Parts: sequence; structure tokens; C-alpha cells
Amino acid sequence: MASNSFGKLFRVTTWGESHGKAIGAVIDGCPAGLPITAEEINQELSRRKGGNSPYTTPRKENDQVEIFSGVFEGKTTGAPISLIIFNCDVDSSKYQPIKELLRPGHANFTYLEKYGIFDYRGGGRSSARETACRVAAGAIAKKLLSHFEISVTAYIHTIGPIAISHIDLSHLQSSPLFCPDPHAEKQMIETLDQIKEEGDSYGGIVECTTSPLPVGLGDP
Repeated sequence: MASNSFGKLFRVTTWGESHGKAIGAVIDGCPAGLPITAEEINQELSRRKGGNSPYTTPRKENDQVEIFSGVFEGKTTGAPISLIIFNCDVDSSKYQPIKELLRPGHANFTYLEKYGIFDYRGGGRSSARETACRVAAGAIAKKLLSHFEISVTAYIHTIGPIAISHIDLSHLQSSPLFCPDPHAEKQMIETLDQIKEEGDSYGGIVECTTSPLPVGLGDP
């Protein structure tokens, strides 16, 4: 699975499954001398945590990262940085009755077709649980970018038929959906409550911006 690794100069490889003992990431290419602590990474992980809103996963994980390598006395050494997050809220018994079911909207079918096997416990490797690894690695990337006064912002743009019409970034931190448009957010919440009652779901769009970037960076 080559897609477990991404990036060139700053390369991230994630590992682990939804109901495995732990998940984690290895970062290669981070310059030496960057100040970083587990507490800084945990602050970003706390923003991702589920169980605090009816519109996120009910799964409650501690999401406390441990830095196994690549950081000494609070600074990166230039060596690969290894991060681990232990899974705590794991109850695979809930998946026993549906372990033969290829669930719609999940990667069970495509995983089975490609590899001849799939982990039915919470989606296995294809679970959204894997995104915690990206957040942990992203916290270090964010700290690195801050030295160049570059910031990255992401927010909900669309849920189902409802899209934002304007952007107020000051609303994000108090928003239960991390939506920059209070009016659209109210409609989104009503739509989500309705579709939840129907036992269905909606797709959505997340918009991500990076600013300021040097002119000519990237392709084309």
C-alpha cells in the first residue's frame, strides 16, 4: 500500500488499524532544531477527538501521543520522528454480527477485491481513525510552517445540499461543525438531524487554504 506514505521533502508514513493496539506515524525529512513537544501535538489531537458532539464519532479515545524517536530535549534531531497513539475505546464485539457484510460507504469491498482480505473491525486500516496519525504529523508540519509565517486553515464548505455563502474565520473555534458561516451552519445542523432520523447520511466538502505561499511553488 504505497499510499501509506506521502510527501517528498517532508515524508509521512502512517500505520495501524482502527481496532489494533495502536496507531502511529513516522516522519522523515523534518529539519533538526525544531522545538516540539508531545503537549503541542496533543492540543491538535484534542481538536479532532470524537465523543464531544452529536455530529462526530461517538468513539472516545484519549489520543495522547508518545514521541518514540527523533526528538531530544524538546527539539527535533533530524532523524526520523516516530509517533505512537494507543487505542483505548475498542470493542470489536459490536462488529461480529456484521463481519460478513460489505458495508456501503466503506472500503470493505474494494479492500477485499484488491487484497483478498479485509479487517471488518471498524474499517481496519481504512477507518477514519487513521486520520489521528495525520493530525499528529500535521502538528509538526504546522510548527515548521509557522517559522515561515505560513498558516493552513480548513473548514466545512458543504454538507449535502447546504453550502456556505461567506467566510468568517473568527467563528470557527466556537462552531460545532467547524463551519465559517453561522447561517449555513444552522441549516447544516437541521439537515444532519433530519438525515440521522432517517438512518441515512450525506457527503460533504472540506475547503483547505494555505497562505501566504511563495509565487511559483508547486505544479503546474
